[in-house]
Amino acid sequence: MRTTVTLDPDVEALLKRAVRQRGVSFKAVLNQAIRDGLSGGPPRRARAFTLKTYSMGFRPEVALDKALSTAAALEDEELARKLSLRK
Repeated sequence: MRTTVTLDPDVEALLKRAVRQRGVSFKAVLNQAIRDGLSGGPPRRARAFTLKTYSMGFRPEVALDKALSTAAALEDEELARKLSLRK
C-alpha cells in the first residue's frame, strides 16, 4: 500500500540512523519500526531487581514481621489508658 506520512524531524533522524546502522532500505526500517510499535515491540528481558540491605546495628525489640498486630496492640493500650483517665 502506498501512502504519504509526515515525519517529525527527530523521527526522521532516528530512521535514517537505523538505515545506516542496519544497511537496509528506509522502507524496511520504517515498516519494522511500525510493526514493533504496534505489536508491543520486540521482547525485552527485564533485569533482576536486587535490593541492597544494610545492618542498622541493633536488634529490634518487636517482631517486625508482625507490625500490624503490634500497632493494633499499642493502639488498644492507648485507648484503654484514655478510657481509664475519664472514669
